[in-house]
Amino acid sequence: MEKKIKVMLVDDHEMVRMGLGAYISTDEDIEIVGEASNGREGLEMALERKPEVILMDLVMEEMNGIEATRAITKAFQERGWEVKIIVLTSFIEEDKVMPALEAGAFSYLLKTTKAEDIVRAIKKAYEGESVLEGKVSQVMLKSSRKKAEKHEILTEREFEVLLELGRGKTNKEISETLFIGIKTVKTHVSNILSKLELEDRTKAAVYANKHHLMDGEE
Repeated sequence: MEKKIKVMLVDDHEMVRMGLGAYISTDEDIEIVGEASNGREGLEMALERKPEVILMDLVMEEMNGIEATRAITKAFQERGWEVKIIVLTSFIEEDKVMPALEAGAFSYLLKTTKAEDIVRAIKKAYEGESVLEGKVSQVMLKSSRKKAEKHEILTEREFEVLLELGRGKTNKEISETLFIGIKTVKTHVSNILSKLELEDRTKAAVYANKHHLMDGEE
């Protein structure tokens, strides 16, 4: 590799930064451009040094890793820059994994991962290939299954309205089909979006089709 990959470390444990940094620096394809002890410092340093890959811890004071990942991803996108953030943490719980990935994390590794595998993940991230700890895939699958069952909390009428949204009908058409007022339809649509955690009726239609609800399948 002619050009070295610019890597930054964000972790509140100095020994972790020292040990990891020392090992990574021995690779001729990688250059450590900065080490930050918390998310806020990581954000400021990232904007200053423009790393191409960031190893991000999650549990830190002064802006945690999820907040930092979201902030850095947003800031880089606004500037037209690219960065791949690799979460490197001790936590594998769903309330850490999913928010981190949703915030923009590209890869997710545990601190028990071998140093040489972390280096390999850095190079893969630089090339556009994400790496997920095996257990992370299990957490993601479990989370997706939960999301797939969200429509089960809808009332019978809300579910009927969701089916009509899936068929691409307008509020007026739904009103005529189900013999309910347009105002009532709007209320049901609002409840559906809230319960399914969706942004708009188009996303609701996509959800209904994705889960084959009109076919009676889930």
